[in-house]
Amino acid sequence: MTQDFSPPLADLLAREHRRLDELLGRFLAAADRESAARAIADFDTALRTHTRLEEEYVFPFAPGGRLLAPPEESVNDRLFRQLRLEHVQIRELSGMIVRQLGEGGDPRAFALAGNLARRWDAHTLREEKEGYPVRVDALGAEAELELRRAIGDERSPPG
Repeated sequence: MTQDFSPPLADLLAREHRRLDELLGRFLAAADRESAARAIADFDTALRTHTRLEEEYVFPFAPGGRLLAPPEESVNDRLFRQLRLEHVQIRELSGMIVRQLGEGGDPRAFALAGNLARRWDAHTLREEKEGYPVRVDALGAEAELELRRAIGDERSPPG
């Protein structure tokens, strides 16, 4: 039996991106170091959860779990590997800002904000335009249900 989920999973994941956009926006608009530190910590925590779920369900690692290209990599596998690599880069940048702000408000943290915002924006656009259309429909109903529950989609049928 096929599950009929609403909204479509790609829309639900894109909505998660918008939630993260709002969290990042709070950091970018923060008026002082303390509120900036709280906002980027909130973004970083949500980012790590979101990317972990995508890597587990949507863009799983190829056998061997490496970010280096295997010799005979398909176009889709290359896209998924690149998206996972972007996850690593964005998490590292976000984590660096969290650490710098937590260590007394190093002003270099604010200099990284634009870089983080540009990378995040380009990444989410790429996932939504290239990654989700290829991969989301290929998930089985069980994996989709697990992902919906992990995201906290209140419309997921009870288990």
